[in-house]
Amino acid sequence: MLTSRPMNTGLMPSTPPKRIGFVSTRFAGTDGVTLEARKWAHLLAGMGHSCFWFAGQLDAAPDSGVEAPLAYFAHPEVSALQARLFGSTTRSRETTTTIQRLKEALKDELYRFIERFRINVLIPENILAIPMHVPLGLAMTEVIHETGLPVIAHHHDFAWERERFVVSAVNDYLRAAFPGATPRTEHVVINSMAQKELARRCGLPSAIIPNVLDFETPPPGVDDYNRDLRQELGLRDDDWLILQPTRVVLRKGIEHAIELVRRLRDPRAKLVISHPAGDEGNAYMQMLHDRIADAGIDVRFIADRVGEKRGRDAAGRKIYTLFDIYPHADLVTYPSLYEGFGNAFLEAIYFGKPVVVNTYAVYARDLDPLGFRAIEMTQLVTREVVEQVREALQSADLRRQWAYVNYDLALKYFSYSVARRKLAARLANLFGEGV
Repeated sequence: MLTSRPMNTGLMPSTPPKRIGFVSTRFAGTDGVTLEARKWAHLLAGMGHSCFWFAGQLDAAPDSGVEAPLAYFAHPEVSALQARLFGSTTRSRETTTTIQRLKEALKDELYRFIERFRINVLIPENILAIPMHVPLGLAMTEVIHETGLPVIAHHHDFAWERERFVVSAVNDYLRAAFPGATPRTEHVVINSMAQKELARRCGLPSAIIPNVLDFETPPPGVDDYNRDLRQELGLRDDDWLILQPTRVVLRKGIEHAIELVRRLRDPRAKLVISHPAGDEGNAYMQMLHDRIADAGIDVRFIADRVGEKRGRDAAGRKIYTLFDIYPHADLVTYPSLYEGFGNAFLEAIYFGKPVVVNTYAVYARDLDPLGFRAIEMTQLVTREVVEQVREALQSADLRRQWAYVNYDLALKYFSYSVARRKLAARLANLFGEGV
């Protein structure tokens, strides 16, 4: 549940308390945008501000947000429109009319949200970066221009980072709103590559606020609820639980995790995939099943046992959270081909687990130079990678040494205190007050 209850941090707010409105197409579940928005709201509430929510799909309490179904990217009318906007360089007049009609309807919803909760700062979450919902991005941009409200625009993914948006019938709208040159706006990106591209392509300066975790608070461990997790998954105590903590989509490179387990040639090695398939079709999942069959290894897809909260399913079986699984993992695989940042990498560090990471561009540029101890691969599961994994699985001393070094680095660079300072600076820039 999204929350904005104030917390006592012992810090004075850097600006007088504000009423902050988070806006996106979805604030629900465990997608990256939702998770990071929750963290920001938690930190802002701790600084004395009040946070409110606007989205097409929303799990916030009714007294703290507005759920406007038309703002959801999967709304039937929106998804039908979006299908006509990419893959072609022209659009019909009817399509333009539909975009404008939906934009106006969404502006009405946004104005009602702003007036109801007396919003005086807006935080658009990714809707001015990636054009998953073109009318919503346009509506948000026009509302910013019309109200003059100060804005912290939080950008996670840009259109130019996704192949499916390369051929577009809405380049005029992309230049206007994804992102546009809106007044009183602090642009925030999550990595240095995005910062440089935003400046080069759009002439817009930005600050980097990386994805963060609460490294000031020790991670949860094994407790009475999750103690039986291995047994529930059919694993023995001496099995190696090799965790792939991602959705099943092509860019996650899960075939490399399968190849790693195959080459370990040890019956104790069990690959556990925690999340379901994404919305990119079934071809990738089928390919993985073929690879698993060819490799003859033990792979467990456990998405039906993992949820946002603990509970029971319809059959009475326990539902575990991802943070219930990490304490039981012996190794984390993260062979992604591309990531905007790398939440699963931080999670592995948080729980003190050795991690195999593909050196995707953002990792190579923003994470690796900091000195993290990880088993690195570059598109290939080499003999050296396999031997490093085997050593990590068999040496408790090595795992402890890596865990200590990695946690200390993450506390310095990716803790809540880092995001808190940077958010306070963004507000100070907008309101002209000292930090």
